[in-house]
Amino acid sequence: MTVVGNNALICRPQSESCCASVKLGVLKLPACNCKAKSLGFNITGTEVKTTFYRPVRKTETSRNVHINGKSASSHQPGYNSNDEISANDFSGFSGKSIPLASTNGNSTNIVWHKCSVEKSDRQELLQQRGCVIWITGLSGSGKSTVACALGRGLHARGKLTYILDGDNVRHGLNRDLSFVAEDRAENIRRIGKVAKLFVDAGVICIASLISPYREERDACRASLPEGDFIEVFMDVPLHVCEARDPKGLYKLARAGKIKGFTGIDDPYEPPLKSEIVLRQNQGLCDSPNDFADVVISYLDKNGYLKA
Repeated sequence: MTVVGNNALICRPQSESCCASVKLGVLKLPACNCKAKSLGFNITGTEVKTTFYRPVRKTETSRNVHINGKSASSHQPGYNSNDEISANDFSGFSGKSIPLASTNGNSTNIVWHKCSVEKSDRQELLQQRGCVIWITGLSGSGKSTVACALGRGLHARGKLTYILDGDNVRHGLNRDLSFVAEDRAENIRRIGKVAKLFVDAGVICIASLISPYREERDACRASLPEGDFIEVFMDVPLHVCEARDPKGLYKLARAGKIKGFTGIDDPYEPPLKSEIVLRQNQGLCDSPNDFADVVISYLDKNGYLKA
């Protein structure tokens, strides 16, 4: 196949009869003009002219692209560098001009791609409202146990949940982070971003982690739409948590074998305006299921368990 002007020219073998066919890529093209016209081709003599768009040469060159009236250098593989293109040449794909790229942190030349299926559609499908239930408290306060009880309770009601447990996330996504203040902040930031994705998916995300610093928790709240962040404070005193010591961490911290342990030599900043506070009732320890029922009642009352 050769190219002349804006048309593709395909040579037809002289030995072929009128109703013979020649191969064009994976397509068998009828050699007779009557059939070829229906496929967008016009046979003249020994040549076949296509009425399709001009072919694209496989070259990799730098060229100018006009975006919103401004010229910018762009590397566009697959285009002939002798012809200049504009944003309008791409209108067949999106119906719009090429969107401007942006910079976010260390990521440059990125463009947000919007999909026609949105959060409201996913919520309608799941018959629930996506939200993050952020359970915070000292180590040993019962966060993970309550999170699991809450997940079971909501699952029994036919609701889709996912638990982001602090220790579990550090086995994978956050395995590169330590427990110094800077890494603790990054740990919370990453989990907050993952939780936000779950919320956008229409899932009830249960985040269970110490998250000792108020500023980081508030930043996660601020990144979500109003009402999508529900803070649950496990208000259990330090002496009770230390007496439980389910992982033996308080003992190691008291012995100086763990540095920067929350509640011992690193501070815990309790929430000031939590939506839900779970605490012992007159010195008696409520069961995890009782605490989970409190949270489920809140969700039900505030319309999270329906679309």
